[in-house]
Amino acid sequence: MKKLVKEIARKLGIEITRYNPIRYERKIISLKSEIGNEGDVLLSYVIEPFLLKDGEPISNAHTHDWESMQIARTFLGLGYSVDVIDYRDSIFIPQKDYSFFVGARTNFERITQLLKSNCVKIVHLDTAHWTFNNYASYRRTLELQQRKGITIKESQRIVEQNLAIEYTDYATILGNQFTIKTYCYAQKPIYRIPVSTCAVYPWSEDRDFDSCRRNFLWFGSSGFVHKGLDLVLDAFAEMQDYQLTICGPIQQEKDFEKAYYKELYQSSNIHTIGWVDVNSPEFIKIAHKCIGLVYPSCSEGGGGSIINCMHAGLIPIVSYESSVDVDDSFGVILKNCSIDEIKIAVEKISNLPANKLKSMCLKTWEFARANHTREKFAEEYRHIVDKIISADDGNERRTPKSGFTTLQLKQAMRV
Repeated sequence: MKKLVKEIARKLGIEITRYNPIRYERKIISLKSEIGNEGDVLLSYVIEPFLLKDGEPISNAHTHDWESMQIARTFLGLGYSVDVIDYRDSIFIPQKDYSFFVGARTNFERITQLLKSNCVKIVHLDTAHWTFNNYASYRRTLELQQRKGITIKESQRIVEQNLAIEYTDYATILGNQFTIKTYCYAQKPIYRIPVSTCAVYPWSEDRDFDSCRRNFLWFGSSGFVHKGLDLVLDAFAEMQDYQLTICGPIQQEKDFEKAYYKELYQSSNIHTIGWVDVNSPEFIKIAHKCIGLVYPSCSEGGGGSIINCMHAGLIPIVSYESSVDVDDSFGVILKNCSIDEIKIAVEKISNLPANKLKSMCLKTWEFARANHTREKFAEEYRHIVDKIISADDGNERRTPKSGFTTLQLKQAMRV
């Protein structure tokens, strides 16, 4: 089918750079609460986990699979029945008088306009606002073009235009204050939920911090320029005494792979592994041979790959826009994500005493364990829903702190 579509397009004179068919189930999964009949909830999010057969494990490829299921469990536990649809279902028409609508940003605006005014709308945000995200992503592409003289077409992470925050009553968000501030202009109540993780690992006393002090990891999914892999490759190409391991689906972005072929496959200090399951022994082996993660993303909604690596005890060297809380006691927040700044941060961490490295890795692991687990997500989401129910019953609307000032916006945009 892929070859056929490309051949037809070629004959029509149309260039197709990526074939990406939408694959999802256009179904409604209805779940009945066993403890009450408080009303009905419509959930528009990831439907795949609700289609699994009994005993089948939920996918660990992304945190949103389990989190979607947990959102439904929360309302079921409060006595509400839940109808689940896929967030990409563009033809769904509500047939019930729903008490709550919880949805991802996609289709949120369309569905809210089909619901009765007394339905409480809650948007679940997992990215920065699309205007910031898309600006930052294209800016990175432009900076690469000016730096290297090449244009890479497939390496952004573009969020579709939407007005979800403007059509909602409340918002839950997976990122930190960076992500929250990109939505504050709408003056809607925003509640932060700590992103969960796909895997947890025990602390290991067997790591040799002297032998791994010069070894670093880049771990992420597609959108390599958006997530700063080009910057990390350029930095390590100038640091032959430092080792970089890359775990990600490199072959999915042919333009990037071609542009950085030498660095990816022909450099003695850079090792391209490809995609690695965080629940696999291979990932644990790789993590224990590294001291830190380098991840200068230009915009995130919670930095799930960073959190996974922090659970493995890797010191985070990350951008502010990665939207993960990091302090000086266990990591580094990059100020401008320049190649020189990345090199300085890597060298600074590598030159610390072994006992200091161990302390930072342990603090990283402890922070992830305390703040980013499935149990913590479930606890915080239930607490937030309870607050929303109480606020709505009392006809209250809390507003968040103000958004970016002009100066903060310029700093965030790196103007």
